[in-house]
Amino acid sequence: MTSRSFEIGKIRIGGAAPLFVIAGPCVIENEDHASAMAHSLLSAAQEMGFPLIFKASYDKANRSSLSSYRGPGLEEGLRILARIKRNTGLPILTDVHDVSQVAPAAEVCDVLQIPAFLSRQTDLLVAAGRTGRVVNIKKGQFLAPREAGSAAEKVASTGNEKIILTERGSSFGYQNLVVDMRSFPIMRKFGYPLVFDVTHSVQLPGGEGKSSGGQPEFIEPLARAGAAVGIDGIFLEVHENPAQALSDGTNALPLDQFRPLMRKILQLSALAREWQIL
Repeated sequence: MTSRSFEIGKIRIGGAAPLFVIAGPCVIENEDHASAMAHSLLSAAQEMGFPLIFKASYDKANRSSLSSYRGPGLEEGLRILARIKRNTGLPILTDVHDVSQVAPAAEVCDVLQIPAFLSRQTDLLVAAGRTGRVVNIKKGQFLAPREAGSAAEKVASTGNEKIILTERGSSFGYQNLVVDMRSFPIMRKFGYPLVFDVTHSVQLPGGEGKSSGGQPEFIEPLARAGAAVGIDGIFLEVHENPAQALSDGTNALPLDQFRPLMRKILQLSALAREWQIL
């Protein structure tokens, strides 16, 4: 079953379109860093010929600890993202955590992302849908894949069916996530483009006490598996020095591994689409 297809900026996703990539740092650390990351990822996308959406958060409202870095905030963060959009021409994705953030974020960003922890928040989903922007719903770690359809229905109730569904692992005991590959064909049945958030799937929530841990050594095998199943897009948090990242560094993909991984993923994805695995 193929998914709906629609445009985000200058790229088309879903349907028979090639694999698209959502990539960037977890959070905006500062303007220079976010801009440098966007240009580095754009260079790889142009060289290898894949559609790219740049992602970064202006605020991480669900950090493990009160003392953890959250980001520059809504106003400054959107200013930085708007500048990156002008300078690169890339579509932009960012998280929204509250109904009050939706309208200003929609003025700048092409994709509004509903964080996994908020994937059942009806008012937030409806507000995002009403903007007419693409809405990326991350399936909550606490939801069965079939429940993602209910979240999509809330957005679609506004008349906006430009919806992406994203798998990011399911809670499996304390501080551990597992990806059930059965979730992909189940979520595909809703008819929306399907994304695999690989880097968050290797996260160990709260695994380091006041911050999350991660198992980045499993990024590549999971990414290969997802591409082979036939996903529409892949989500990767990328950082040039994960050990120094201000958020989610323990599960981020090092920038120098981005190109090698994408070469493998693009080949697998092309083969999966040829065989129409889903």
